[in-house]
Amino acid sequence: MLDEIRNERIRKSELLREKGIDPYPSKTHRTHALSDVLKKFSTLEEGKKKVVVAGRVLAKREHGGSVFVDIHDGTEKLQVYFKLDSLGDAFSLFMETVDIGDVVEAEGKLFKTKKGEETLEVSGWRMLAKSLLPLPEKWHGLQDVEERFRKRYLDLLMNKDVKRRFENRSLILHAIRAFFEKKNFLEVETPMLHPIPGGALARPFVTHHNALDTDLYLRIAKELYLKRLLVGGFERVFEIGKDFRNEGIDTTHNPEFTMLEAYAAFWDEEDMMSLVEDLFIQLGKTFGKKSEIFFEEKTVVFKKPFTRIAFKDLLARYAQITEYDRETRDSLVVRARQLGIDAKPHESKGKIADEIYKKICRPYLVQPTFITNHPLDISPLAKKHDPPTGGPDIVRRFQLVVAGYELTNAFAELNDPLDQRARFEEQEKMGGIGEEEAHKMDEDFIEALEYGMPPAAGLGIGIDRVVMLLTNTKNIKEVVLFPTMRPKQ
Repeated sequence: MLDEIRNERIRKSELLREKGIDPYPSKTHRTHALSDVLKKFSTLEEGKKKVVVAGRVLAKREHGGSVFVDIHDGTEKLQVYFKLDSLGDAFSLFMETVDIGDVVEAEGKLFKTKKGEETLEVSGWRMLAKSLLPLPEKWHGLQDVEERFRKRYLDLLMNKDVKRRFENRSLILHAIRAFFEKKNFLEVETPMLHPIPGGALARPFVTHHNALDTDLYLRIAKELYLKRLLVGGFERVFEIGKDFRNEGIDTTHNPEFTMLEAYAAFWDEEDMMSLVEDLFIQLGKTFGKKSEIFFEEKTVVFKKPFTRIAFKDLLARYAQITEYDRETRDSLVVRARQLGIDAKPHESKGKIADEIYKKICRPYLVQPTFITNHPLDISPLAKKHDPPTGGPDIVRRFQLVVAGYELTNAFAELNDPLDQRARFEEQEKMGGIGEEEAHKMDEDFIEALEYGMPPAAGLGIGIDRVVMLLTNTKNIKEVVLFPTMRPKQ
C-alpha cells in the first residue's frame, strides 16, 4: 500500500516537471511567518496588500469549484482558499498534484470567512517540496512507541505536546546558561575525543584516529580538562555538551547525554550546594508554579534549605545497614543479595553500597535532598573529609536527588597531586581485577596538578533529567530529540 502511494506521488511530481515546474525549487521567495501574519491580520487585511506565505499542507476541504487548505509553517496554522474562478489552470494543477504533507507557497490577500475564520485567498501558488510518503493519519493511535523515537520528525509534526516539550527544553537550557553567566562563570569548550577516558567511573566508547594511528575515547566527562583551566588561571568555568558512556539503556540513561559541568576556584562543597539550591529554586519558579513542580503525581517543593542526609545514614534508614563502617565487603555482599542485588566479584565495598543505595534508598527521596559523605572508593577525584567529620574513607561529595532521580553530582575537588596519583593507582588495581568502570591513570592531568590547582568545587548536572523533571516526563527518550535505538533488522 505504501509503495502504491509513493509511486502515485512520484507520478504527480513528474507531472509538475512535464509542465516545466520544479517540485523542489532551488530558490524561494521571501515569505511572512504565519505567526506574524496572524498578529497583524487586521492591518494587512485593511491594507489589501498581497501576502506571501509558505507551509506544509495539513488538511484539504473541497467545496465544488474551491478548496480550503490548512498550512502550517512551524509557528502557526493558516487557512488558505483556492478558487477555480480566479485561478483557472493553476487551480486544476493544484488539485491534480498537491497532497497532504506537501510544502507549498501561496500568494494572495487576507479576508475573513462568514464564520469569521482568518483566511488567505490565493492568487498564485508554487510547490516547494513534494512529499512522496503520506503523513500518519492517527499518530496518537500508533501502538509502536519506538516508531515515534525513530521518526521524531513525524512525531514533532503530528504531536503538538512533543514539539512543545522540546521548545521547553530549549528554554530550560537558556535559563540554566543565563544563571551561570550571571554568577560570573565563563562558558568554555573542551575536547570530546580523549586519549584517556577520565572524570567519571564509566565504560567509554573507543574509536581510532587514522592519521595519528591511535585509539581515542569519546569523553565520559568534562572534568579533567575543565580543572586544567583552573590551573591555567580561569576562576569559574562551565560547559554544556554531550558526554558518552558505553553502558545500559533505560528510562533514565541514554548512551549520549547532555551534561553541564561547572568549576569554581576557592569554593568548597558548601558554596556549590548553595548555588544548586538557588538554581533549582529559580527553575521551579520559572517552569513550575511558584517554587513547586508536579512530577509523576507528586508535588515537589524547592525551598531552602534542601534536606541533607549522609550516605551511610540513608543506608541505615532504608536498607537497614545500620553500621556501614563495621561491614566488610563480604558481609555487604550478603546484605546486597538479601535485597535482590547481585554483587559482582570485582566490585568494591563502596560500589556495592552504591548499588544498594540506588535501588533501595533513592526511590524514597521525593523532595530535594542532598546526599553527602560518599565512600572514597567510588569518588577518586574528591577530597577526603578531615577528622573527626568523617573517617579516612569518606569524601566531601554530594548529590542532589529529586523525585527519586539523581540530578547533580558535586564535590570539593582533590588538588593534591600525590593523593590523586595514589587514587588512580588504586583504581588501576580495580581495573586489573575486572572493574570496567575504574578510572585510568592520567599522567598529564597529574602533571597539571603538580603546577598547583587552587582549592575548588565542581558540579555536574544531568540536563536531560532536569528537563524530564520540569516537563513531567518519565522516559529520557521523550526529552532527547534523537535517542539511541537498536537498529532495525
